[in-house]
Amino acid sequence: MRVQFATEGGVAFFPGLSKPTVIDSADLPEDDAAKLRQLIDSARFFDLPEASRALPKGAADYRQYTITVEDGKRRHTVRLTDPVENSDLQALIDFLRSYKAPGGPSSGSSEKPKKNVRAKGS
Repeated sequence: MRVQFATEGGVAFFPGLSKPTVIDSADLPEDDAAKLRQLIDSARFFDLPEASRALPKGAADYRQYTITVEDGKRRHTVRLTDPVENSDLQALIDFLRSYKAPGGPSSGSSEKPKKNVRAKGS
């Protein structure tokens, strides 16, 4: 499974500095790969509409997320805006954000190096 995760918007957003993170579950520690799959399944990711909802007026500073998941022959992209009301989706976003941050996931798992977890274009 391959996941691309991009964040846009927010108060301190600089478009030129924000690059998508690409996560390949085959390169993750076994526990993290299982957690990623569980989060995608719990969120029913492949059943979600592409856009979560229209932005309300005055939402210029809301953070927006674009998540694309490729799993075998399935490929689906979902665009979400804070606040994310679905707790399963929020858990997925939190997990993906932990890989985007320096030092990797907050799980502390260090069985295998994350060789393919990278920012696109780097």
